Amino acid sequence: METWSSKIEAAQQGDAEAQYNLGLCYLTGNGVSQDYVEAIQWITKAAEQGYASAEFMLGLHYANGDGVRKSAAEAAKWYTKAAEQGDVDAQFSLG
Repeated sequence: METWSSKIEAAQQGDAEAQYNLGLCYLTGNGVSQDYVEAIQWITKAAEQGYASAEFMLGLHYANGDGVRKSAAEAAKWYTKAAEQGDVDAQFSLG
């Protein structure tokens, strides 16, 4: 069974999936205090490594202005990256 410290350690060591999941925890306040700034930082790290779910989530946040300055251009950039990897939600968002 993984502990919180091992999940955080994996994220800090650059594991994109762990970074994304940690970001989701900060978004929802699951096991940590809810913190949009911290959430976006972790999700961005995962997205910059090409983790499609993180790319889509980052696009969604730019589209809505949640935790970041609203930007259609940034949203489209991240949606496109995720869509190119087959993320259907991103493909739908671009359509």
